[in-house]
Amino acid sequence: MRRTLTALLGLALSVPMAAGAATAGTVTPSPDDPEVIAEGLLSPLSLAVSKDDKKLWFSQNFAGLLMKSKGGAEPQVVYSADGGTEVGAVSARGKGATFATTAPDGTTALMAISRRGDVSTLADLSGHEESENPDADNAYGVVGISDECAAEWPADDFGPATYTGIVESHPYASTSMRGKRYVADAAANAIISVGGKGAVRTVAVLPPQPLTISAEMAEGLGLPDCVVGLDYLFEPVPTDVEKGPDGKLYVTTLPGGPEDPSLGARGAVHRIDPRKGKVETVATGLLSATGLAVASNGDMYVAELFGGSIARIPAGSSTPEPWASVGLPGDVELGTSGLWATTNVLTGLSGEPGDEPMGEVVLFGGQ
Repeated sequence: MRRTLTALLGLALSVPMAAGAATAGTVTPSPDDPEVIAEGLLSPLSLAVSKDDKKLWFSQNFAGLLMKSKGGAEPQVVYSADGGTEVGAVSARGKGATFATTAPDGTTALMAISRRGDVSTLADLSGHEESENPDADNAYGVVGISDECAAEWPADDFGPATYTGIVESHPYASTSMRGKRYVADAAANAIISVGGKGAVRTVAVLPPQPLTISAEMAEGLGLPDCVVGLDYLFEPVPTDVEKGPDGKLYVTTLPGGPEDPSLGARGAVHRIDPRKGKVETVATGLLSATGLAVASNGDMYVAELFGGSIARIPAGSSTPEPWASVGLPGDVELGTSGLWATTNVLTGLSGEPGDEPMGEVVLFGGQ
């Protein structure tokens, strides 16, 4: 049941990259038709805006591109990666931006780009993963499975029946707070901080996400009858990290496995104390949560990729409610102009005739 975006495009999302940035304003109910800011994009999974909304940054992840628009001008390529390297985890910082790269060999790095376009490497994220493996103590898979039952488990399709966290890094989102950058590493299942001098530290490891295997699930997935009634612990897969008005970090998780509705709405939002690393779940019931925005009043907005919607979680509530219906939303970001989002983020990836990149950056303006 361990699956990655690369392996399951069109079916599930587990491990790519996302966006970042600030707590801002509040947004009233969405208009029916948002303003299209950019279109024809390939995998715009990551989005960020400056505090004054004058600078827009977004990635075209699988094209290896970082884009920038200033003052409403046509977006321009400001960074292009070589050799099939993915670009994402974009967040605004000062007059520049933070982003991450994931190379085909699994090497990952946190990068910065200045307002003039100068690019620098901030941290070796895969090096930290190799030396620390933050989720090494997390147990995943079927809880309490017998040896006889494990022998029937379809490991070729779903990986081993039980396992612990492996060494793997895939930075999906970033944000900045109090002089540090924070990264949601979807493959490491952890939130990582990078200090001003490049010091890398594990802030928190997200807990495994349990699901009881029903007879219907077992039949639909081709699992042996002996696992019915047992719990499966999925990898949590953090997909976005944002700073909240209370000084805490807010993180969306998209548990591994099929992310279509077949296993239910398993996504969640967690609150993390960046100093102590304490993790608290504050909202559940999200379908494939991939992007998060936190308003100054505590309202949260979540992109539900395969739910085809942006959900709103009112301040003090743990239950999402529909806010806007959009196709394949990848990320959301709040700014002074309203709520920004990327949509149609998985179009153009199949290689099939007629499947053209139709990704967009859109703006739901305040009313």
